Amino acid sequence: MKRNLLNILILVFMLPFGMYACHPAQVKVINNDPEQTGEDSVTSGFPKVYLCKDITAGNLVRIYEALGRPVKGKVAVKLSTGEPGGHNFLQPALIKDLVKKVNGTIVECNTAYGGGRSDTESHFKAAEDHGFTAIAPVDIMDADGEVRLPVKNGKHLKEDIVGSHYLNYDFTVVLSHFKGHAMGGFGGAIKNISIGIASSDGKRLIHSAGTSTTDWGNPAQDDFLESMAEVAQAVIQHCGDNILYISVANNLSVDCDCDSNPADPQMGDIGILASLDPVALDKACTDLVRASEDHGKIHLIERIDSRHGMHTLDYAERIGLGSQKYELVELK
Repeated sequence: MKRNLLNILILVFMLPFGMYACHPAQVKVINNDPEQTGEDSVTSGFPKVYLCKDITAGNLVRIYEALGRPVKGKVAVKLSTGEPGGHNFLQPALIKDLVKKVNGTIVECNTAYGGGRSDTESHFKAAEDHGFTAIAPVDIMDADGEVRLPVKNGKHLKEDIVGSHYLNYDFTVVLSHFKGHAMGGFGGAIKNISIGIASSDGKRLIHSAGTSTTDWGNPAQDDFLESMAEVAQAVIQHCGDNILYISVANNLSVDCDCDSNPADPQMGDIGILASLDPVALDKACTDLVRASEDHGKIHLIERIDSRHGMHTLDYAERIGLGSQKYELVELK
């Protein structure tokens, strides 16, 4: 009887679908299965995704603390240092307090497409020019080679090739800039731990869907998207519980921070989101874009859908990376 009364009270205070502002202590259950509703959807234990609409350095620290998973040991903060010429990447002034809070080292790997970050010297200079070396140590993880992480039961790949320095770290804070991406449709947590942690050879292996470490090949689009999910699984299995995910949905260009001349954002910022589930986090970011009242969202949605970007999350969920159903909790 008491349990039924509690469930009724929870249902009374749930927000209607499509509204994402939560009052203190209220939780919005996002449920994309129309057959699963009512009591089951409330009590099924979906992963939490936290949201702060106000994008500030203090709220980055606050949302990290809300996750309830303190870092330990040597901490890697994986972010994009941004291609020279670009300007939408996460700014050092915004992330500085969080990086210091976790006593983190900013980590990256070299790119596989030429440009200004394809070798360690130029990549470190880009990180310096963009202000990252002023706030924390920066480690280009494939500066001294690469190592292989196993991909278990992969359809396309049997291994993930990552920077050798990655094994030096005990905990990974995945600090992503959520935005569009020319090939994947969008870039968020899964892209950051797949292509982002891969060495140059590893990036080519992903882009070619497991066929080459010397060129990008020409795989079917879904094979490329599935390859990202497979190597993300390798990183997650390597880390165990020693990983968490924070995404900043600002400067919402249709182009990635790997673009030296990205399109200007055509919609407003959404906020900071965080979760212990990368699939739930990426899904929440895309849901909030679609739910936005900003007409400019049509450009980012077109980029995501024209690249079949949501298939990454469908496949990631299928192989056990996380859940596309989640609870969104706004921190006031």
